[in-house]
Amino acid sequence: MEYKKGSHTVYDIEYHFVWATKYRYKVLKGQIAERLREILRQGCQAHGLTIIRGNVGRDHVHMLLSCPPTLAPSKIMQLLKGRSSKMMQEEFEELRKRYWGQHLWASGYFCRTVGAVTEEMIKGYVENQEDEENEVFKITE
Repeated sequence: MEYKKGSHTVYDIEYHFVWATKYRYKVLKGQIAERLREILRQGCQAHGLTIIRGNVGRDHVHMLLSCPPTLAPSKIMQLLKGRSSKMMQEEFEELRKRYWGQHLWASGYFCRTVGAVTEEMIKGYVENQEDEENEVFKITE
């Protein structure tokens, strides 16, 4: 496992995101899908997000992202969905016509944390911090 470093942090945070087009219209194909892929890559790079895996389906997007601790999942979705919707509708007339209210994406999204460490492993690590030199006061019983 490789950790990333910030100015005052060491972290390994990964999120799996899924979001869909409004009304699940199957509009993400051909040049539209290719351009969306470029826009998402640029957006991730601009905000320090690393794309581990991702794909653009005809009516939804899956992305597995490594993220800094300074960005909440809701902020990541706001950045990626907002920018991509605006740019895609500016560039593709057929999207402007279909989504006349300027909302390419459905309002919700799926987000799940990803990791190789289980809750039980973390509990065990926290429980076993006490040694002969360090007295530990438990927060929970």
